[in-house]
Amino acid sequence: MSRPLRVVREGAGVLDELRSALSGGDAILVAPATRHPEGLPARVEKPIALVVETSGSTGRPKRVALGADALLASAAASESALGGPGQWMLALPTHYIAGLNVLVRSIAAGAAPVTLPGDRVAPETFVAACDDFAPRVARFVALVPRQLDALLGDPSARDELARFAAVLLGGQAAPAALLERAEDAGVRVVRSYGSSETAGGCVYDGLPIGQTAVRLTARGEVELGGPSLAEGYLGDPGLIAARFSEDADGRWFRTADAGVWREGPDGARLTVTGRLDDVLVSGGLKVATGAIEELLHARSGWEHAVVVAVDDARWGQVPVVVVEGSAPDEAGAIAAVAEVLGVQARPAQVIRVGELPRLASGKPDRAAIAALAREVGGTVDDG
Repeated sequence: MSRPLRVVREGAGVLDELRSALSGGDAILVAPATRHPEGLPARVEKPIALVVETSGSTGRPKRVALGADALLASAAASESALGGPGQWMLALPTHYIAGLNVLVRSIAAGAAPVTLPGDRVAPETFVAACDDFAPRVARFVALVPRQLDALLGDPSARDELARFAAVLLGGQAAPAALLERAEDAGVRVVRSYGSSETAGGCVYDGLPIGQTAVRLTARGEVELGGPSLAEGYLGDPGLIAARFSEDADGRWFRTADAGVWREGPDGARLTVTGRLDDVLVSGGLKVATGAIEELLHARSGWEHAVVVAVDDARWGQVPVVVVEGSAPDEAGAIAAVAEVLGVQARPAQVIRVGELPRLASGKPDRAAIAALAREVGGTVDDG
């Protein structure tokens, strides 16, 4: 059994197209106006309702095939975890899973989303759009850290954010300083972890939601299971076999993320420490770029720093930091990394840019950032 697959352009009609797809109509792939997907089949297997092209931030883009049951299971789990139904604000692109999830949750809740105009979240447009919420309804919005940072910097937007029942924050690791600013402003932030392959966020603040299952392999890789898992990848059985597995405990998605369970006052919570493949070898010693980023993000002005590996004739590879603006006390930041993680983790260079290359989802474009670091080249004194 199969059904047609159609490309739908991002815009006002996506909500109705998605509603139809969830109800058994044509499967859809939502594409931005500037790009037309090539090589799509005319039909897909009957269970597939939605195809999502991943951003390709760390590798080649993939086409994730999601069933209606997975998408609706994700929406139900989110609603339960956040305390009940409400009205969502759409502030993310709908050709990525985070924006599409806002629409699925809106369909499931029977409440039309409030949509921000344009492709960027400006504080003034955010404040104006808040007037479109229905009265006496719980407000929800999904943001990436860069958006939250901008809104917290504006008094009016900050006050409006404090009226939301929850601000779902995903897309990338959130700097501790940003979370502290939100807490000080009375904004309830819920950190979301997941991917297109799990129909979006399935772990909130370190705890699995709904029927999501989480386990760690012997090498520390996070594996996720449950009813929100994707059918697989469109036209790529090899990748399906590499990333999905099945055993007596169910079906699992191999995330390629490294994680640990950390005990807290209310039990163990999952902490994702970085990508398993984000490890460089400097002078014969392994260095996790995610660990360097975590240390830098704790410093004021360094919250959006990105660390990439650059080949080096002497050490094999070295970590290079790319950061926006005038991050203060560069020497102190470099010294702090070396003190905590060892001299092999000491950044060889800090490259300052006016704005980091980003994907439409708001995530840093790591491939472009790595290319920039290789192009600039050079290192500081390694003594």
